[in-house]
Formats: sequence, C-alpha cells, structure tokens
Amino acid sequence: MAKKLWSGRFRQSTNRLVEDFSASIDFDWRLFREDIAGSIAHCKMLGQCGILTEEEVEKIVDGLAEIQREIEHGEFEFDHALEDIHMAIEQRLIEKIGDVGGKLHTARSRNDQIALDLRLYLRNTIFSFLRLLNALKRSIVNLAEKYSETIMPGFTHLQHAQPVVLGHHMMAYYEMFKRDSERLKDCLRRTNVMPLGSAALAGTTFPIDRKITADLLEFPELSRNSIDAVSDRDFVVEFLSAASLIMLHLSRLSEELVLWNTSEFDFVSISDSFCTGSSIMPQKKNPDVPELIRGKTGRVYGALMSVLTMMKGLPLAYNRDLQEDKEPLFDAIDTTGACIELMARLLGELSFKEKRLLEEAEKGFITATDLADYLVRKNIPFRRAHRITGEIVQYCIEKDKKLEDLDLSELKEFSNTFSEDVYEFIRVEASVRQRKSFGGTAPALVKRAIEEAKEELDDEEKRLEI
Repeated sequence: MAKKLWSGRFRQSTNRLVEDFSASIDFDWRLFREDIAGSIAHCKMLGQCGILTEEEVEKIVDGLAEIQREIEHGEFEFDHALEDIHMAIEQRLIEKIGDVGGKLHTARSRNDQIALDLRLYLRNTIFSFLRLLNALKRSIVNLAEKYSETIMPGFTHLQHAQPVVLGHHMMAYYEMFKRDSERLKDCLRRTNVMPLGSAALAGTTFPIDRKITADLLEFPELSRNSIDAVSDRDFVVEFLSAASLIMLHLSRLSEELVLWNTSEFDFVSISDSFCTGSSIMPQKKNPDVPELIRGKTGRVYGALMSVLTMMKGLPLAYNRDLQEDKEPLFDAIDTTGACIELMARLLGELSFKEKRLLEEAEKGFITATDLADYLVRKNIPFRRAHRITGEIVQYCIEKDKKLEDLDLSELKEFSNTFSEDVYEFIRVEASVRQRKSFGGTAPALVKRAIEEAKEELDDEEKRLEI
C-alpha cells in the first residue's frame, strides 16, 4: 500500500473504511489533464523565481508528461490509499524521478490546487457548451427559416390564442438558448480567475510570482484573497445555475415536442432514429428522447441544490465537505451536454405537418382579437370592442359557426361599424401579416430575425473557432 504523503504526523495508519469513504479518486481522476497542466505551470514558475533549478524543472515537467501519457493509455494504477488525483499523480512522479518530484508541491496546497483544477475544467467545459449551444441554435434557425411562413395556432393556457408563424415560435427558443450562451460567457468571467499561490489559506512565504503561473495558464485575473480563493465555489454554483436554465429550456421544448407528437395535436413528425417502440404494442412510436431530456432536467436541478446545500453552512476556509462538489458537477456536465447535443440532432431531422397546423390555426375563434382591433380602428374604445367581440364569439358558439362564416348582416346586429373590409382582418393569413410591431410574428419580421440570428451564429463560431 502506498505511503501517504502527509503521514509524518500520524502514528496509526488510516482505517480502510475511512480510506474508501473519503477517497475521491473514483471521480476526480477526470481532472488529470487540468491537474498536470497546473502542475507544469506551477513548476515552471518556481523555476523562473529561482526556487527550483532548471534541471529540476525539466525532470519534473518531463515526468508529468509521461504520467499524462500513462493515464491516457490506461497504464496508470489508481489507489484509494492515495485519496485523490493530486496525490496519485504526485506519488507517481516521486516514484518516477525520485525525491526531486517531492519539490513540486513547494508553495502550494491541495486546497489551491483543486480550486485551480476545477476552474480549468469548468473553463474548458464552458467553451464546449458554447459550441454545443451554437449547434443547437443553428438547428433552430434552420427550422425557423424552413417554416418562416407556416401558420400555426399560438397558445396561452394551452388553448388556441392567436395565429402565429411557426418560424416565430421556433425563434422563441433561439432567444432562450442565446440567453443561456450569454449566461455561460458571464460565468466564464468569474470562473477564469487564477487561485494557485493561495496555498492552504494564507498564501506562502516563498518568493513566487503568481502572474507567471496565470500567464502560462492563460488566466486574465488573479484571485485577490487567499482565504476566499480556496473556499470559493460560487463559480460552480453559477455554472450549475446556468446549466439548470439550459435544461429548463430544453425541457420546455421537449414538452412541446411530446405534445405535438400526439395524435391529438399531430403537428410534427419525429425521426424514427430518435424514437423507440413498445415491447408489447407493435404500433407504438414513442418520443423517448424528448421525454428523457424532460426527465433528466431534475438531475441537473438536483446537482445545483446539492452544492448549494453543501456550501450554505461552511465556515472559512477549506473544509473537506468541498469534495462533495465534484460528483454533482460532473453529472450535471455530462447530462446537460448530452441533452444539448441530442436535441440539436433531433431538430435537424424534424418535420412539421403544415396543412394540419393551418387547419388548427383556423379553429377556436383565433382571430377574435383582430376583430376587436378592427373595431378600435373604427374609433370604438377597446373595452367596448372587446365586449362586442365576446358577444359575437358567443353567438358563433350557439350557431356553430366560425367568425369568417358570419355574413355582414349578422355582424351589423352587434355593431353598425362593420363593413366588407372586416373579412380582411379576420383571416389568419392577414392576422399574422399585420403583426408588424418589433418582435412580432409577421413573416417579414421573422425572416429578418432569422438573418440576424445567422449572422450572430457565424460571428460566434469564428470566436469559438468552430
């Protein structure tokens, strides 16, 4: 069994149950690249500050590079006795290059080391998520462009409300995921802060230069308080909050796809490659991917609640409780990333039933608001126009008629203001065409919004080097 690197103060060995209970190596091994990158930068800084010789720096850096290769090729043996990825790598380094490997930990602690690793890992994750979100937004824009003139019923309270363009409906999701991208970029600014050099909590007595390390690791900012640096997990909470909102938006979209896929709605056809069948009912084609995304949203919310609850009672500075941030974080990253990618691909193969959408858009007195607006244009106050229109709708219900089925004489029974031009206002095509207020559903506005979105996506892809 490996001897613990901190065992000098102890006379008894650690109970095996404690080793298994407290070890984090089973999940924090995935930080190995960040841990090695941070160690190499730290080592080079120690060399530039005269704390290590050039020869020592070279041996340590070469040893760390070999360890990374071993882990990547599955040749590295992980031991619970070494607790975590940091101790496992350091122990292996000492085995490979001798006592000089023990000098790597000069002027640092596992406390600032893990804070660095997490920030590096989340920084990489945020860039990855921005790329995934861009692909998702691109799928949405492509659908919106394809259906930029397709009329569908818009809903409030899950009831027919007003006719809208399908492209406009899809672009609502573009706006949601655009905000998600902006939140991640904002989170990146607070994540991209270099904590190494804070040591355990009070800084170090060695003449280090933290800016050298920050420059090597491409951090634009240094943490300003060593106590805060080792105990801060706000950036984790903030990321999990952003991930929860991404999942919220994915879940809302999933719910609509599930509804629209039912025989009752019958608005959409989901590709077979994103559905499954029934073990007993041969006719079934189940929208499992949207359902699972909707269900997995709870896992990401749970990760956020887990870390918030873990953090709420911690005194400064570092406490072992902070080890519990990683499993929920990693699970949320894996879950959210998979859901974004799957939804982007699903939307890329989605098709809508345009005839069915139009048929439904013509039901439910969906242009009643347009009828009221028509009366307002004839100088009738809106509240009076609202009442008159409501009376007309009630009359239609009693007579089993649509608004456009009423002849002019019937309409004039409710108001002499009506004339032949009213029929141009209550057709669904006219309704969507006339909604020209900024952000409205008029096809011309929708097409303009789509072009602007395509430009935004092109610019974003250049910045992210996609």
